[in-house]
Amino acid sequence: MSIYNNSVKRYYDFVFTDLADPRTNDWLLINDPLPGLAIVGFYLYFVLNLGPRLMKDRQPYELKNTLIVYNFVQVLVSVYLFYEGMEGAWLYRYSWTCEPVDHSRSPHAMRVARGVYIYFLAKLTELLDTVFFVLRKKNAQISFLHIYHHTVMPLVSWGATKYFPGGHGTFIGVINCFVHIIMYFYYMMAAMGPKYQKYLWWKKYITTLQLSQFCIAFLHSMQLLFYDCGYPKWTMFFTLPNAIFFYYLFSDFYNKAYAESNKKNVIKNGHANGTTNGSAKEAGVLSKNGVLSKNGVLSENGILSENGHAKQS
Repeated sequence: MSIYNNSVKRYYDFVFTDLADPRTNDWLLINDPLPGLAIVGFYLYFVLNLGPRLMKDRQPYELKNTLIVYNFVQVLVSVYLFYEGMEGAWLYRYSWTCEPVDHSRSPHAMRVARGVYIYFLAKLTELLDTVFFVLRKKNAQISFLHIYHHTVMPLVSWGATKYFPGGHGTFIGVINCFVHIIMYFYYMMAAMGPKYQKYLWWKKYITTLQLSQFCIAFLHSMQLLFYDCGYPKWTMFFTLPNAIFFYYLFSDFYNKAYAESNKKNVIKNGHANGTTNGSAKEAGVLSKNGVLSKNGVLSENGILSENGHAKQS
């Protein structure tokens, strides 16, 4: 048993200490995987079990001011991380084809590492998105896509902070921050109340932007197949399938939320105009009182002449 325990400990130390980046390994929540896993585990337990049970016999919370402040803070954090990622790395220093992780303690390398760490912390705070849905009883918003996205991102960003805080993989986080600037700004405006609804016609374009980010992330990650700069190629076995899966989930959401909705509106408007399946019976035209002409020409009150031309009455 002692030999078994020693083997497990050696393996644990190898994976979570020896392989880790020594610059970030001692930072809060990074050294040991258990605290982060506990946070994600409690998140899942709350949104899938505890939260709905607590809210079952309660009125939904409005949380208007809380949501405005929360989304505003998320916008600020996303702006900061996007700026740090672009100005500190991708605009001037990083190669767009392949970039290794700088494991030194130079000011620039530490700046990038801190950015990756703050990105991880931001993913933890974004778990509140779902918590607010539960408290507001917006259960329809808590889809598999939503939960999967909010569960995977903290785990991935934890791994990036612990093992690869910099280099090629940070590009995905940078474009994700750009999308979140727009997304959380939309949510902030939506939380301000009905008087701002007329300015929120562009919601579906956020999903289009999210779909675009997965395509860009896929193409950028795939470059590791052709270039060797020291960044681990095995990361593609996670990033590429995950980008495809995210694209599928968001595409399915887009089709259900917008494409099907538009189709229903067309059908609804068609019936409102007196059409069935896009055309009226015989000629596709109805009179004001619903009487059809023989050739589709109507009188003002729906009375037809013998040759199909409307009488004047």
